[in-house]
Amino acid sequence: MSIEAARSLSDDKCEDVVVLDLRGLSQITDFFVIASGTSETQMRSSGQHAVEIGERMGLGVHHSNLRGGPTQWFVIDFVNVVVHIFDPEERAYYDLEMLWGDADRVGWSREGGGAGGQLGDAGRNLAGLREDEVLPGQEEN
Repeated sequence: MSIEAARSLSDDKCEDVVVLDLRGLSQITDFFVIASGTSETQMRSSGQHAVEIGERMGLGVHHSNLRGGPTQWFVIDFVNVVVHIFDPEERAYYDLEMLWGDADRVGWSREGGGAGGQLGDAGRNLAGLREDEVLPGQEEN
């Protein structure tokens, strides 16, 4: 789940996507997925895509603030995986990577993906949409 969530966040144009392995370090969860977004709308949409991935994998959301008011930090808690999507300034302030500095980083790139876990635009059209997000009759010619 954590790897698929990281890939989805990257596909959604989130930046600096990191997966931390917290097994043995935290009694709360096994993995953190951390990313930075460029706007609240993009962050909320990316979080919803992570929820959809969890649902497809049979994981329900224990808690989320996706439906709440304006925020600079979205949290989606699947119990064993917690996804954090930050505004860059908020991410720097809370610095979860430093707080959990003993955690191993998990590689999440697809085969043939770029270095550091970063991916290209796999599965996206020129508008940044996946095939299932394109309205009927609006396909590219």
